[in-house]
Amino acid sequence: MSVTVIDAKGMHFQTLNGKIRELLDSGNGDIQIDNCEGQRYIGAGRAGLNLTINGTPGNALGCYLNGERILVNGNAQDATGDTMSGGTMIIHGTSGDATGYGMRGGKMFIRGGVGYRAGIHMKQYRDLFPQIIVGGGTGNFLGEYMAGGILVVLKLNGEKIGRFTGTGMHGGKIFIRGSELPPEIPKQVAVSKATRENLAEIEPLIRDFTGYFGGDADKLLSDEYILLKPDSNNPYTQLYVNN
Repeated sequence: MSVTVIDAKGMHFQTLNGKIRELLDSGNGDIQIDNCEGQRYIGAGRAGLNLTINGTPGNALGCYLNGERILVNGNAQDATGDTMSGGTMIIHGTSGDATGYGMRGGKMFIRGGVGYRAGIHMKQYRDLFPQIIVGGGTGNFLGEYMAGGILVVLKLNGEKIGRFTGTGMHGGKIFIRGSELPPEIPKQVAVSKATRENLAEIEPLIRDFTGYFGGDADKLLSDEYILLKPDSNNPYTQLYVNN
């Protein structure tokens, strides 16, 4: 199937999303958006979408996404992948605050860094298992109130992670490349050195990441990682059950 190209220069976000909806409804999900200029809600709630974006999408890119793929040749703004349930998002740049907010499934690969509260309220249920891998650093409150899934932060160029990582965390795992602890980790978060068995969980993510963006997966997998999980005595874990 041929790719349909939409020139979004100067286009209102509602008009752009209407065009995407019309194409999907007609059975054409292979779409390329050129000259994206901050239009919001692109790909919201859609499935069957194979979308390439050249430019900078606005807030809530791929919110409620339920399958297939979104590729961004540029940076994304805030709330990327908000409540995403499935599919793959690949960002050849950075992503803003609240990336992966309430994410319930699917995978997100971000070449650069992310803003504050990435992975906030991530959760898993049965076969829904969200995963985010970040090549750069992060802002404060990474994994805040995290209830499931996996977050990986590679810090490929020595970037930093902000304060209060894992605040309110009651499920899931956060892997951080290197041996430097983020500042002011809450008492309710258990910190350990990741074992080879632990790293086997994230090996597919790292291999996919280097497949998309380049790099040496074997070298990354041979490095040291910190693993953050909820402490078994954390009172937050007593309020939730992962099925």
